[in-house]
Amino acid sequence: MTLKELNNLAIQSASDFFRQCCTSERWLESMVNNRPYSNQDELLSIADKSWSDCEEKDVLQAFEGHPKIGDVNSLKAKYAKTRDMAGHEQSGTAVASEETLNALAQGNQAYEARFGYIFIVCATGKSANEMLTLLQHRLDNEPAEELKIAAAEQHKITRIRLNKMIEWRQAS
Repeated sequence: MTLKELNNLAIQSASDFFRQCCTSERWLESMVNNRPYSNQDELLSIADKSWSDCEEKDVLQAFEGHPKIGDVNSLKAKYAKTRDMAGHEQSGTAVASEETLNALAQGNQAYEARFGYIFIVCATGKSANEMLTLLQHRLDNEPAEELKIAAAEQHKITRIRLNKMIEWRQAS
């Protein structure tokens, strides 16, 4: 989709488009209401500002839009709209050993029990072993610090998705 096409979408269609990047309703509303965007820098700047305006409840809502790392069944059943994008982002789990995948699943359970939400990591370019190492290290964080880290990871994911979904060419 071009930026011009995004700017001309009906409100619901624009909301559906942005929901593929982030499921925080506050962030979505801001992104839809700040249209039209004149260029990539403006879009990303508003995305940054909109994310920084989110409160804890908004951040946690954004986390709900993610499958658990390595949880293919969750990916298929719950997140149909973002399945292809999230599946590609998690491609490092496709070549992981059964042992690593099981450790990721167990780590996710421990993480969710400790923090109350799933492990959020920008998985792009990371192997399953790298994600497992990050998960294990982050389990020791204090809850407030971990929420900041997870929110920053969510923001990275959102920016990557925006950049993938917009064709950055001038539309006349």
